[in-house]
Amino acid sequence: MTESLRRDGTDFIILSQRRVDLSLTQRYARGGVQAATRPRAGLSPPDRLPKTAGSDANLLSPEQSGQRARPKEARMSARSTARNLPVRPNLDQLRRQARDLLRAIRRGDPSAIEEFNRSHPNPMAPPEAKLADAQLALARSYQAPSWLRLVKACRLIDAIWRDDIQTVRHLIVKNPHLLHEDALIRHSNWGPPMSYAANLGRNQIVKMLHDLGAKDHMHAGGRAVLQSKIDTARMLWELMGTPRVPQDALGGPAYTLSASGTALMFEFGARVRDENGRRLAPVDVVLETDSRNPSAKHEILEMYVQHGFELPDTPTMALHRGRLDLLEEHLRHDPQLLQRTFTHEEIYPPELGCHDEVQATQGTPLAGTTLLHMCADYDEIEIARWLLERGMDANALAAVDREGFGGHTALFATVVSQPNFWMNHQRRAQVAPFTQLLLDHGANPNARASLCKKLHPRYAPKYDVETRHEYRDVTPLSWGKRFHAKVFVSEPAMQLIALHGGHE
Repeated sequence: MTESLRRDGTDFIILSQRRVDLSLTQRYARGGVQAATRPRAGLSPPDRLPKTAGSDANLLSPEQSGQRARPKEARMSARSTARNLPVRPNLDQLRRQARDLLRAIRRGDPSAIEEFNRSHPNPMAPPEAKLADAQLALARSYQAPSWLRLVKACRLIDAIWRDDIQTVRHLIVKNPHLLHEDALIRHSNWGPPMSYAANLGRNQIVKMLHDLGAKDHMHAGGRAVLQSKIDTARMLWELMGTPRVPQDALGGPAYTLSASGTALMFEFGARVRDENGRRLAPVDVVLETDSRNPSAKHEILEMYVQHGFELPDTPTMALHRGRLDLLEEHLRHDPQLLQRTFTHEEIYPPELGCHDEVQATQGTPLAGTTLLHMCADYDEIEIARWLLERGMDANALAAVDREGFGGHTALFATVVSQPNFWMNHQRRAQVAPFTQLLLDHGANPNARASLCKKLHPRYAPKYDVETRHEYRDVTPLSWGKRFHAKVFVSEPAMQLIALHGGHE
């Protein structure tokens, strides 16, 4: 599946140290077109599309899009003072949360009472609380000033999803302030109603909101580009009078690996360098994003080259580009290439803006690894086949650092990887073709190594991001079983390894 348009519920995308707003402006224009989007510190969360109407993913980012509510999750706690609405909020679910809160308050639940007192403007004694009070407290915890405002947000968003132009018009005409406020109330990359509709390619609604006086055209256009809603982006550009694209217009589609969005930005005049030669092509974003879509990644990098950007002539960059012809040439000049290991800086060149090992998103650490390890985490199975056909050892070891970490084979990288994240998070078919490929070529199911891993900061609060977890003397199977963030672990990979005699 193309990660350029994730129809799941992911509310963010991990990139390096940068957080790109994924629009063509930093925020929607309040009185017209504003400046271009700029990198911001931290992992970037472009709120993603839920898989279905009832799917509210609530995974890794504070810009959460919520998961299906479980009864215990419906209860408010002292740790959940500031909540964010999911990308597609469910009004019935919110009503249940309010009733659950009221019941918890009346039975004297300390966490519920603390949350109620914190969120309600005039808290009263628990026995005196009514449903309206619980609703108000809940709404304020979602950053809405009132329950009615929360209800309006849910109804407006639902109408946009259903492409119900009449209901959207009615809500906006009756409540004009909604036109310029974030649809999700809180600050969100999905923006005001027109931008929100652009994310979904709701062209008629976008045009209607334009006619009603919406101002967030540039932001809406950027959202359409990164979601690969090309017709919507073209329409918005025409509505704006085809302005000059911002310097960092390539950031959004690089972020989501949208090849069609990248192509459109080049068509509109995006450049890979500014007039002073400064790099504009966000190569670091393409290399460090948590997206895994090899063909789109290759296509974007080649577009950068076609428009005049020079990429390093290295084996690792040839792999990033999907260029077997270049790899063949490197192998011809360096017969030891298939035994070589590569530093983090060789895989993620700092001269292209790349960052450290925590910020560059990956599963099993890639620093000091071979091309085969890289293939495993970047889902480059065709290149992996090519390497193995050329005689690469499926048991080639990564380098060992001064602390004794490393020495793992590529099989470890099939057990814990970024592709596994998407397989698990999007509930895709549970398969492990990479693991099977390596085992078929003699990978040792009981190889041993020591590994350490610290997750990107924006995986908080669901996962521990403060601790560098150490795993000493593990096999591929025990690496997966002990790994602290199970969403990165492939159960089918571990099953295959066990069937081939693997153990802990």
